[in-house]
Amino acid sequence: MTELVARDAVDAVDAVLTELFEDRIARASRYADHYALLWQRLARSIEGGKRLRPRLVLDTHRAFGDPHPRDATLAAAAFELLHNALLLHDDVIDRDVSRRGRPNLSGEFAADARAAGLPQRAATAWGESSGVLAGDLLLSATSTVLARVASPARAALTDLVDECLFRAAAGEHADVAFGLGTAPASPERLLRMMEDKTGGYSFAAPLRAGALLAGAGPDIDADLEQVGTSLGVLYQLRDDLLGVFGDPARTGKSVTGDLREGKRTLLVAFAEGHPEWTAVRHLWGAPDLTDDDAATLRTALEASGAREATEQLVASRLLEIADLVGRTALPTPLRHHVITLAHRLAERDS
Repeated sequence: MTELVARDAVDAVDAVLTELFEDRIARASRYADHYALLWQRLARSIEGGKRLRPRLVLDTHRAFGDPHPRDATLAAAAFELLHNALLLHDDVIDRDVSRRGRPNLSGEFAADARAAGLPQRAATAWGESSGVLAGDLLLSATSTVLARVASPARAALTDLVDECLFRAAAGEHADVAFGLGTAPASPERLLRMMEDKTGGYSFAAPLRAGALLAGAGPDIDADLEQVGTSLGVLYQLRDDLLGVFGDPARTGKSVTGDLREGKRTLLVAFAEGHPEWTAVRHLWGAPDLTDDDAATLRTALEASGAREATEQLVASRLLEIADLVGRTALPTPLRHHVITLAHRLAERDS
């Protein structure tokens, strides 16, 4: 994907993050070894990521020609912290102990406790408690970094981040409600959940933040809100497909996890009512789901037309984004960048 910013701009974001974690690790060491270890593991978990959200901030900021990148660098770092905070909380909510095929922070602390002889229940509690606190600490760090922004737009930027976090929590809450069956999960509700949980903080808000700091006006802000939200839905649709039909060697994610969890996705919503799915639906959400059972469910999702319907929705959303971008007043380089990103999201296999 063509980048609008140079590598040194992303390196500047990494430098902000490194400085913050070095400070926090040093401070934490004055309290307890396990607290310092919490920060050390946080620092490692944030290393080497794709920096998608920081790049969106920087790319948009650059597209509008602002020659003062320091504030954009800080905003970009803040979105990376926010992203990782939400991942930590999401893992605890989902009771996941791994990410990308490796133990996540909760999993690492739970493993420590088991190795020390604690029973599984206590080890799980230690891991989940550590994950919740780690996420809280990154949310606090997000605010700390935002407070360093010198721009007169800092208050508006803070409001934007608050809004996207509020919206992401609404989406997460809906996702949990759908999974537990405490709220009906129609295709329309699922799409709204995707917009709120992923579209806001992952795409719309970073794009809007870069434009805001560059002095772009309200019309641009509205355009980026629409474009970013649509990108988030596209990302999530592809993610749901990969969660069931992806290659674990590429995704780092099991293709049985979502089926064993009974995760409410558009795939499942599209399959509901079809005889192929009805015949095997009792397997969906079973805690002891086997690989063979998962294969049976995948076959039913294909036979019911649910997979094809979801893939068609990905294709139609991609066309809608291209049309939407073409009708905006965004700078031409940014238009091309967003369309390229949309294709990458629609076609990704990891």
